[in-house]
Amino acid sequence: MGDLCREADEARLSLGMSCAALGRALRLSGWQAARICRGQSPELSVVRLSQLCAVVGLDLAARSFPGALPVRDAGHGKLLRRVRARLGPTLAWSLEVPVVEMRVSGSLDRRAWDATIGGPGWLLGVEAETRVRDVQALLRRIELKVRDGRVDGVLLVLSDTTNHRQLMREHESLLRDTFPGSPRQALRALRNGTLPPLRTALLL
Repeated sequence: MGDLCREADEARLSLGMSCAALGRALRLSGWQAARICRGQSPELSVVRLSQLCAVVGLDLAARSFPGALPVRDAGHGKLLRRVRARLGPTLAWSLEVPVVEMRVSGSLDRRAWDATIGGPGWLLGVEAETRVRDVQALLRRIELKVRDGRVDGVLLVLSDTTNHRQLMREHESLLRDTFPGSPRQALRALRNGTLPPLRTALLL
């Protein structure tokens, strides 16, 4: 937060505001306000930093970036095991496969396919979902993985729940355009160890 504190301090100086006046606005002592502006307050909270910015006429904004792999629940693991159980013995199966090992904006891209299925000369990324709430957001996320990754196709596997059946009915056209493959054909091909339709969404 040091850079943000320095920006706030520069704004304070441009306003001709003393640390004592800043402290009064924040209900702190001038000495405490000065320490914050110098980035010497290790326990500075986001709330306090937001208050500091507001006093000197700045808006504090935040963004999130892909970081560590998300925590998955037991249902997610069971869904992946159901997919694995339907594969022919000649197919390769790997879990949590990085989309691509590269640095984006100076940080490591930590996105991963939930699994990949590999056959002779082809590789499918597997996205397994137990609780989809926003279909469009899910599809955008998958398309970005396809764009940046090294897969030939995607198998979207949704747990067979009432909610997912309703979502698939409500977004039938969108899902069919994005995933035109037949679930039956895909499962049959995977069981036989052959290449399935490259874009398939199915309930399992």
